[in-house]
Amino acid sequence: MAGEPNTVLFILIGLIAGVISGMFGVGGGILIVPMLVIFAGFSQHAATGTSLAVLLPPVGLGAVVQYYRQGQVDIRAALIIALCLFLGAWVSARVATRVPDAMLKLAFGIFMTLVGISLVVSSVRRLPS
Repeated sequence: MAGEPNTVLFILIGLIAGVISGMFGVGGGILIVPMLVIFAGFSQHAATGTSLAVLLPPVGLGAVVQYYRQGQVDIRAALIIALCLFLGAWVSARVATRVPDAMLKLAFGIFMTLVGISLVVSSVRRLPS
């Protein structure tokens, strides 16, 4: 990295990711990683690793508590998915750390594009005629 990003930038990234995460259940890969790459000058690998470190402790605990109080959390599903997420993340991190940064960034961009297209198409289909 050319210069050390300032604390204010990290605060803004955290607040933006927190608000969007609470609203839509997204944060790490969709928000934090791109913001660290674009605004903080992180490599794709450093952004991914930092995002995972960020998400490890809180993973939206405040939002989960609120959704749980409203009866909107399936604990069984969450535990099964969390276990599989742990295993999948561990295996894929071992692979991703061996992939060149430019290839990882390209793959991430393609993934994000496909997710965006999918959301737009499914939303358009549900619009009233």
